[in-house]
Amino acid sequence: MSLEIQQMDEANRLSVWNGYVDWLNRPALRGYHGGMLAASFVLVVEVLENLAFLANASNLVLYLSTKMGFSPSGAANAVTAFMGTAFFLALLGGFLADAFFTTFHIYLVSAAIECLGLLVLTIQAHEHSREPWARVVLFVGLYLVALGVGGIKGSLPPHGAEQFDETTPTGRRQRSFFFNYFIFSLSCGALIAVTVVVWLEDNKGWSYGFGVSTAAILISVPVFLSGSRFYRLKVPSGSPITTLFKVLTAALYAKYKKRTSRNVVTCHTRNECNDTIAKGNADRDEEILGSFFDDALREREALPRPLHCTEEQVKDVKIVIKTLPIFMSTIMLNCCLAQLSTFSIQQASTMNTKLGSLTVPPAALPVFPVVFTMILAPTYNHLLLPLARKTTKTETGVTHLQRIGTGLVFSVVAMAVAALVEIKRKLVVKEVTCCSSTNAASSYSSSPLPITFLWIALQYVFLGSADLFTLAGMMEFFFTEAPSTMRSLATSLSWTSLAMGYYLSSVLVSAVNFVTGLNQHKPWLLGKNLNEYHLERFYWLMCVLSGINFLHYLFWAKRYAYRSNQT
Repeated sequence: MSLEIQQMDEANRLSVWNGYVDWLNRPALRGYHGGMLAASFVLVVEVLENLAFLANASNLVLYLSTKMGFSPSGAANAVTAFMGTAFFLALLGGFLADAFFTTFHIYLVSAAIECLGLLVLTIQAHEHSREPWARVVLFVGLYLVALGVGGIKGSLPPHGAEQFDETTPTGRRQRSFFFNYFIFSLSCGALIAVTVVVWLEDNKGWSYGFGVSTAAILISVPVFLSGSRFYRLKVPSGSPITTLFKVLTAALYAKYKKRTSRNVVTCHTRNECNDTIAKGNADRDEEILGSFFDDALREREALPRPLHCTEEQVKDVKIVIKTLPIFMSTIMLNCCLAQLSTFSIQQASTMNTKLGSLTVPPAALPVFPVVFTMILAPTYNHLLLPLARKTTKTETGVTHLQRIGTGLVFSVVAMAVAALVEIKRKLVVKEVTCCSSTNAASSYSSSPLPITFLWIALQYVFLGSADLFTLAGMMEFFFTEAPSTMRSLATSLSWTSLAMGYYLSSVLVSAVNFVTGLNQHKPWLLGKNLNEYHLERFYWLMCVLSGINFLHYLFWAKRYAYRSNQT
């Protein structure tokens, strides 16, 4: 009888996902919870969520400049600050999901906050006021949306990725498919946003656009909840930030204690030097990290009890530290992407946006990279990736860092194309000015230039390709490489890179204006008329900086050793 009970207990243990629960906090069961079915609900929700977010973000720069009285550069900075804040707050969502709540609960709360912000924006747009109070209401609504978006971005991708069994090759392949199709879903939402919703905003009024966004985020909640019984939820394991600071403090304290004894320092230095001679770049990096963080273990007995660290905690922190150079190398790419929702939209608004009898809103320009991404994502999943796996005879086919690097190359090309297109646009402006009277020339500040906006679409295609390769690569890289207790937070670094890129864009615009405005010169990016800007010079600067950033990325990518190669 006791043997039968033991066998039943063993069967129950094997049928339960260790460390996971269902939405009612019961143990998650193998064969029932998780898998592609559970992740498919996340993909549908992402369509609705990104529709709600990008419907406003893609056209916001025109709303601020035409309806709220912002200058072109002021509107661009306001949009980049809003977008940057939204993506940066993904860190908060990821942290809370890892530490205290599940990704399931973080999504629901964040969706409610975003919905509230969109309601505020809908009311503000309906009033059509430029009074100071209207701007206050505008920014309250925008940053409520940013808070909600941040929570969703920080919880939704890891929630979907956690549905797969990473201990099996099939589970890992399905997880890779999920991240690629997550970008596909993101693009589906963007396609609706930059076509249907932007048309409503331009032709029916901004309150209609904000209203559709509100409805989309409301619909996403029951869709998300309909998959509840299939989800497996990672049990929160405490604050990863606390672990990071604890190990860092312990290592610093131990290093200080070591320096009080010259003999100990000399002994360790000799050992480290001898070991380093025989190692490559990746091993040298590991040795440097080990010599610093492992002191927290070697000097454990000399440390205060609150600073005592386990070997697993030290190992987890070393893993996170090693990913940071890769993270830093992606920021410049996202600074380039910030141009898609700022100056590029304003450029298109000065050009001929007619396709036959159809007038295309400038904010609908992202439709080109979006459609390209929607074609490329399944092509990559079902054609290029299997071919790469067959050619390289590896499980991944293309490594995460190779995907990220490909995106960085596309960003360099995109900025060069953007500069050349702006030079062409400025030549048309010059021709119009020379061939027209003074009054007629001034009228072209509001009339379309005789050049098609499709030229701008070229840079959108290259930047869209860069986004596909890099964002999917980053999310899978950070999720796969991070310790299991920090995965939501680590995946949020993908969005934080976007945030810092948007912030860097604002800083660059201000810095360029400051430097070029010295000695009573006119700044490159200042004024009410975009035709008077030196935008082509700014794009060349971005191209050069992107090229330097790619070299910086190569330095760190070549030295990085994947966790799978270390175990």
